[in-house]
Amino acid sequence: MSDDSHDSQSDDKESPPLKRARHNDQSFEATKVNQSSVPSTMNTSLPPLSLSILGVEPLDEFIREIADFVHHMIVTRPVYPDAKIEVEAKLGVLRDRTSGQRLVLPVLVETILIPNLNEVDVRFESNMSLNQHRHFNNMLNDLKRISSQPSHPTSPLEYTHVKVVDSFYLSEDREKIRVTREEKSNTVLEITRKIRLGDLNIFSPKRAADWRVSVSLEVPVPHPVGSPTHIRRKDRICYSHEEFNIDLTQVHSSNNTTSNPPVPPQVFHELEVEIARSALLLSTASKRGDPNASEIDRNAFDELIRSFVNNARILVKNANDGWHT
Repeated sequence: MSDDSHDSQSDDKESPPLKRARHNDQSFEATKVNQSSVPSTMNTSLPPLSLSILGVEPLDEFIREIADFVHHMIVTRPVYPDAKIEVEAKLGVLRDRTSGQRLVLPVLVETILIPNLNEVDVRFESNMSLNQHRHFNNMLNDLKRISSQPSHPTSPLEYTHVKVVDSFYLSEDREKIRVTREEKSNTVLEITRKIRLGDLNIFSPKRAADWRVSVSLEVPVPHPVGSPTHIRRKDRICYSHEEFNIDLTQVHSSNNTTSNPPVPPQVFHELEVEIARSALLLSTASKRGDPNASEIDRNAFDELIRSFVNNARILVKNANDGWHT
């Protein structure tokens, strides 16, 4: 795996301006008005503008669509004791199932695909190249370094480096069960059955990568019997920032089969953003739009999703051309 230290780009952080930026004369060179037609007493500079006629900025409908989707998945989920909600955004490429080429749509900017739309038959490929993995490795570690400086506009990032082994079993009713162990000590960390509730695919034509939002349940279960069907060894650097984890993972995946000649392990490189606390998701989702809750509590879920989406967008923006073609 690449070094734990990561290099960041200077434009990683984006903060939308509250007011419209003013243009200089050069930016209008091609379309500027004939100055002789403008009275000399008229002020032609653009004054600071209100956010809207109401003085507020409406929630971006792109973010609102993702918030509505995640909220619907949460409130309609099946109920299991001690189950955790997982909401993650994974970077990858949307590919046409027939041609294998990256999806092409007649759109100019990032677009949410309608789930299960038969007219667009795509698969999502989350595997990136080793060079792309190194690119994010360098970028994120540099961001961690500069985020600890007093002048940095956000709270600092922290990270941990973990190595785990996931063993997958099939239960008697053919459900997949994951047993996660710490690689060095072989200590069992968790035993879960993951239930995928839904996915949203986001196509980003201006970027080198697309992304997918997934909502799942992780249900604790007893240790399965028998032998695992396959094993995934994960070398993961987990960056934490406020309510989010950014996981950069190298995965060695192997099937538990006796083939001749033996099949070598497959190596994957993945990057995802995850909302860290399941309890926070459930709490804020339960108060979304509740007239009996305070305004802050009513809006907390949408604010959580807004930051989640912004983090995913910044990572996608910084994807380079190292994705598999």
